[in-house]
Amino acid sequence: MNPQRVLTLVGFLIGAVGLVLQFAISIPASLSAGRNLADALITFFSYYTILTNLTLVLIYLSDLTKARWLGWFRSARTRGMMAGAILLVMLFYHALLASLWSPEGAAWVADTILHYVTPIFYIIWWWIFADHGKLAWRDVPLMLVPSLIYIIWVLLRGAVVAEYPYPVFNVTDLGYPQVLVNIVIVAIVLAVFFACALAADRYLARSSTIRTSE
Repeated sequence: MNPQRVLTLVGFLIGAVGLVLQFAISIPASLSAGRNLADALITFFSYYTILTNLTLVLIYLSDLTKARWLGWFRSARTRGMMAGAILLVMLFYHALLASLWSPEGAAWVADTILHYVTPIFYIIWWWIFADHGKLAWRDVPLMLVPSLIYIIWVLLRGAVVAEYPYPVFNVTDLGYPQVLVNIVIVAIVLAVFFACALAADRYLARSSTIRTSE
């Protein structure tokens, strides 16, 4: 088994363990709080951390198998996009959310895996194993689309249930003007991260070409 396949499998297992552990903690807690199963599941999958980590797991799986339905996860744009998105997850959590609670036991393990271990591991994996040189500047706006769709979903759901997964999107507490400002800031930061991923992609492609020619 080659090193890429071994590390891809490791990434898949780490991500899967983190998600399953968080699921095993969050769903019973939601049910105990009075939610029905459907509401608990919707709430769980309304977190950007969960969706991005799930995407990473599917990227690894797409590298391990030839399943046709995983084609989107094999594209250079998707993989480059996730390098920027998962970096946002780690930095946003560390800077703004980590101080708001102190998880213990299994919750600490899941929290650490999903916010620190999987982001760092994926960025290294993408840096080493991704097929570089296929991204273009026109991909940056397209990379923003999934995250903007997510934000629209959060606002629409919040308007119905008055519940928001992250404080920066909490219209009830902040009002729409401030939330819109926060969305613009998040979009700009994401765009910068995506641009950095594209620049790294081009650098790595050139470096690979130089090494090959030597």
